[in-house]
Amino acid sequence: MPKDMMTHNTPAANTRFQHKIVVLSGKGGVGKSTVAVNLAVSLAASGKRVGLLDVDIHGPTVPAMLGLSKETLESDGTGIIPVRIDNLLVMSIAFLLRHQDDAVIWRGPMKMNLIRQFLNDTEWGDLDYLVVDCPPGTGDEPLSICQTLKNIDGALVVTSPQEIATANVRRSIDFCRRLDIPVLGVVENMSGFICPSCGAVTQVFGSGGGETLANTYAVPFLGTIPLDPAIGTACDAGTPFVSRGPDCSAAKSFAVIVSRLISVLETGSLFETNLNQPRNECMKIAIPVVNERLNLHFGHCEKFAVMDVSTDTKTASRLEDLTAPPHEPGLLPRWLGEHNVNLIIAGGMGRRAQDLFEEQKIKVIVGAPSKSPEELVKDYLNGTLQAGENACDH
Repeated sequence: MPKDMMTHNTPAANTRFQHKIVVLSGKGGVGKSTVAVNLAVSLAASGKRVGLLDVDIHGPTVPAMLGLSKETLESDGTGIIPVRIDNLLVMSIAFLLRHQDDAVIWRGPMKMNLIRQFLNDTEWGDLDYLVVDCPPGTGDEPLSICQTLKNIDGALVVTSPQEIATANVRRSIDFCRRLDIPVLGVVENMSGFICPSCGAVTQVFGSGGGETLANTYAVPFLGTIPLDPAIGTACDAGTPFVSRGPDCSAAKSFAVIVSRLISVLETGSLFETNLNQPRNECMKIAIPVVNERLNLHFGHCEKFAVMDVSTDTKTASRLEDLTAPPHEPGLLPRWLGEHNVNLIIAGGMGRRAQDLFEEQKIKVIVGAPSKSPEELVKDYLNGTLQAGENACDH
């Protein structure tokens, strides 16, 4: 390792990161680095200036996934020059090893010092995004990066569907909450094997673990990535799977995830503020009902119909009927937020109640007519929902 790279301690000049994202997982083998690499490449392909920092000191894989295994780092006398692929800058300890198979046998303080130098001494320049690939767990490296990199936008948490994986990911979410780091969302990787011959999907590891986890902790569920053989082929070839074109099912799924992540970063919500022009693929709509029709008086509602909606295909299904808790001040917004509801279609609702739902990132449409939940959601998806006067403003 070049000596000047280990002794330079002055922060690199003119370094600014507009957005900072850490990619975490509770356990290894769930595809966290694959997600981090393809996220960085997707952002760079959209024209953003992106940095990808690999802080997995003992098992760095980012350079190999990008076809950069033979690259080394240089110093210009004022800082370390990262490896560049167009508008993507990459930094990893793998660039400093004499041989790819060399083991890094370091204790915590040495790892912390190197991470600080990667952040402070690298000539990153001005970046739109810095994506940090952390090793699995909640140990030295994730803690060091989160304490050193101030004002992190949030964490992207990666899991696979099975319970043993989601159980460990819960610790990552707890880690974020203890450090006051927002969880931008959960991604479920290896979600069903796609047969390359017939296209049939087999749930090798089960399904739904990531979405259940997100619902439990009231954080966004960004989507799933299938267990596609093309992913392994792409990683071994040093070519991100998002570069494999529209025929790659994993690339299609990942494009939805990146779109949702950007929406969370820029608006704090998965969904557009223009409620009659939905854009994202999945959402949950809650409708207060009485006798299977909209209850015009929201404050008197005892049951909600929750609809599972795909705004891309303009389809909806009745997910569940929820019995409302006691109508104590401020309770309903928190309760529906815990059920991951994104939108309420109501007949009438007081202004204070609307404000409380907005604080929970739940949009509200008032003045809807007395129809069945299915009819209201169909009108909403078609852009024909007629919202009249607020039927009950108390």
